[in-house]
Amino acid sequence: IGLETLATLVSSVEETPDPIPTTVQGTIPTWINGSFLRNGPAKFEFGEDRYVHWFDGMAMMHRFHIKDGNVTYSSRFLRSDSYVKNTEKNRIVMSEFGTLALPDPCKNIFARFFSRFQMPEATDNASVNFVKYKGDYYVSTETNYMRRINPQSLETKEKVDWTKFVAVNSATAHPHYDQDGATYNMGNSYGKQGFFYNIVRVPPPDETAAKTDCADLSGAEVICSIPAAEPRKPSYYHSFVMSENYIVFVEQPIKLDLLKFMLYRIQGKSFHKVMTWEPKYNTIFHLVNRHTGKASEVRYQCAPMFTLHQINAYEDNGFLVMDMCCGDDGNAVGEFTLENIRRKSGEEMDKFYNDLCRNLPRRYVLPLNVDEQTPLDQNLISLNNYTATAVKTKPKEVVLTHEELHDDTLLQYGGLEFPQINYTQYNGRPYRYFYSCGFGHVFSDSLLKMDVHTKELKVWRFPGLYPSEPVFVASPGATEEDDGVVMSVIITPRKEKSTFLLVLDAKTFIELGRAEVPVNIPYGTHGVFNEMG
Repeated sequence: IGLETLATLVSSVEETPDPIPTTVQGTIPTWINGSFLRNGPAKFEFGEDRYVHWFDGMAMMHRFHIKDGNVTYSSRFLRSDSYVKNTEKNRIVMSEFGTLALPDPCKNIFARFFSRFQMPEATDNASVNFVKYKGDYYVSTETNYMRRINPQSLETKEKVDWTKFVAVNSATAHPHYDQDGATYNMGNSYGKQGFFYNIVRVPPPDETAAKTDCADLSGAEVICSIPAAEPRKPSYYHSFVMSENYIVFVEQPIKLDLLKFMLYRIQGKSFHKVMTWEPKYNTIFHLVNRHTGKASEVRYQCAPMFTLHQINAYEDNGFLVMDMCCGDDGNAVGEFTLENIRRKSGEEMDKFYNDLCRNLPRRYVLPLNVDEQTPLDQNLISLNNYTATAVKTKPKEVVLTHEELHDDTLLQYGGLEFPQINYTQYNGRPYRYFYSCGFGHVFSDSLLKMDVHTKELKVWRFPGLYPSEPVFVASPGATEEDDGVVMSVIITPRKEKSTFLLVLDAKTFIELGRAEVPVNIPYGTHGVFNEMG
């Protein structure tokens, strides 16, 4: 029969600004008190104009508010400049990742011609994630703009430009948080000196300062700048690694061709074609001390691979263990065009799915203490519970091979992505479990729990149900890592308006309850649980 079409998962929907009740089946634990916030594209056209790429759709914020075992649902489009201007003109006037806005038909021919030579303004259509800086919530994409939002009402607040606070002109949607409440992120900068990847630290909220209702990134600073291996072809990255004492930047062979970027703009081509997979380059791991900002002089590298999402990283007796979801073919990012996702059921969809690469969890182990005395050409990983290797091939150069963080069982679920852990207690520390989505289809069709000690899987999977990234919430007073629940929003393309919030017992991975909401929700990106005091 083949894979079913996913067209309804990328169909535009209306917002639900006022909270509506849901129908609960089973039991939602009464100790859960807070909001599950999700983000993702939810409007794919304006007037006659259609977006090209899934990432281009207008951001919609979703809120499942959980209290006393009851759940309400609300959603709002982010009132980005992009959304507001497109709505006013009823056409696409702001360029997105894969869709170039056409010149204004009302302008004369000369103005239209010259508009091609201006760089398109970066979008503030922040549809990737919810992030937190100094206690405030923002929605984020990968440009220099974020939007502050109200996590209760989902109201859009001011647009925040990273470049006004710190010398970077972009930032990822996957920051890391330390135990003190500081936030770390990465962003690019380029100038006469070349192209740099910068690690940025935003300090914890100042408890003594008077609380003002405005965006505050003051005190943000670049703690380390890493020069690109090839200044004209910097690498694309979506996230980075953080442990208790280190940050690792993974410079991967998905390249951004800056010359092509200028040329495409003049030719009127869109941005997603600027990214190329170039496996002639190895993947480089840049090791940085998180406290001093000093980068190691050792160049750690492995065979070409790409990673979008980190699972966790921790230090173990002089080694840094890094777990991440990896793929061996980085062409996939540009392939998520709406035309591809909307292919018909059967042969066409099967072909698209089979051409995509499977992302799998891998473990790299990096020896932290490499110096002149370190012997050449032998495996430096002396801990017996890791099968990954690290070999010093010449002075200041170490080649890594990975350990598969799964067994063959995972392959029947199509690999995994969107990993999440018990972040508050275990990020940057030794851990045992992660939760993720299995990809037996172009979009995820299962939820998985992986035990990294035994590589055993627990699975939640039902035909026709498409789960979102799972988010772990610890139960009050939990002493064990997996004592709590895992939440996911399940979309049901075979059944109109019967989306539901699923709550699983994190230990057993058995359903505790679900809250059905009579709306359609498109397939989303990332989410967070905002706990209420």
